[in-house]
Amino acid sequence: MSPVYDYEHLDKNAAEACPAGARFDWEQPAADLPLFCCPHCGGQVERVLAASSIISRKFNCELKDMGFSKLVRVDDGVFENVTRRHGEEKYLDRRRPETFAALKNNAKD
Repeated sequence: MSPVYDYEHLDKNAAEACPAGARFDWEQPAADLPLFCCPHCGGQVERVLAASSIISRKFNCELKDMGFSKLVRVDDGVFENVTRRHGEEKYLDRRRPETFAALKNNAKD
């Protein structure tokens, strides 16, 4: 299994048009050079350091198992869901409600 890296579009217009969004993650061998073009749209991208790569994965898994969601701010109104579940978006954008986590999947009585 290869590591997963986070990439961000350099051109805002390309980011808005890309199906992957402004930021996306990409699995690739550690020995490979970073991507310079988006594999989804061909726009120019750069690899960014993600908060989730710094924060303990074990702790995040424990939070997820207890039903919590942990969000880390990455930009103005954009948060990374480091405890996302299958089918949930990696990034939540306050301008895009469809990226919000579905509470019905997490909340239990």
